[in-house]
Amino acid sequence: VQLQASGGGLAQAGDSLGLSCVASGHTFNNYVVAWFRQAPEKEREFVAAINRGRYTFYEDSVKGRFTISRDNAKMTVYLRMNSLKPEDTAVYYCAASSSVIVSAYRVSDMYNYWGQGTQVTVSS
Repeated sequence: VQLQASGGGLAQAGDSLGLSCVASGHTFNNYVVAWFRQAPEKEREFVAAINRGRYTFYEDSVKGRFTISRDNAKMTVYLRMNSLKPEDTAVYYCAASSSVIVSAYRVSDMYNYWGQGTQVTVSS
């Protein structure tokens, strides 16, 4: 599976941005797809995940502001980010796994496939 992330950019606090992660090379309907982010000099952290049943999981700081969704026909997972804050500034990565279990969704090492990352910068 190859993943291509896009949609990052510059935003002001309170604005919205949408990210897309397009998969190719293999059907990914059964994959868990997650978004992670990494800010400068910080470790990569979990943002959100969606499984094949479209159940969604979020890191606490983005709950109520970010929405993850998927369109299997388009092999695409989206991350809608509303009410952006400067602390949301990071490189955002999408990742996929066919075998990760629910208790490990937040663990980046459990994901086999990664997109290249897209920069999101939020100014105050």
